[in-house]
Amino acid sequence: MSADRLAALEERVAALESRLASSAADVAPDSPLWALHGLQERVEDPGAVVLVGHVELPDGRRAQWQLGAATDDLLGADWTEEADVLVALGHPVRLGLLQRVLAGATTVAELVDTDGVGTSGQVYHHLRQLTAAGWLRALGGGRYEVPVARVVPLLAVVLGGRR
Repeated sequence: MSADRLAALEERVAALESRLASSAADVAPDSPLWALHGLQERVEDPGAVVLVGHVELPDGRRAQWQLGAATDDLLGADWTEEADVLVALGHPVRLGLLQRVLAGATTVAELVDTDGVGTSGQVYHHLRQLTAAGWLRALGGGRYEVPVARVVPLLAVVLGGRR
């Protein structure tokens, strides 16, 4: 290895070590922005969006999930392709049904007993829309579950909707 290449490599390593040391000093372990700081350290501008979660459901299933995309990719994408998935969440009854399923209600009979959902025919209508959009999976025998791979995205959408 030439002296110039070695010097350049040593300079790059020193810069990385300095960056790592300064970022560790800037973020306290109990900082509420720990995830943001970690993302900023790993992604160059114009940035990225990451959804990540670790959830244990009342039925004992675990959902550990992460998805990320570069800002340029998100801003340049055709958002209309996700419309049907988002529309399925755009009704209070469907959101209530999803919440009940996550809480442990799995049968249509249990879901019909939920206040404000209407008749069993109306519940089936909502369940069909949620199933078609991938937010629910039919297990057979009138039973449903939120697929593990959809738990964190669902909770992220609900969290993102808070004001």
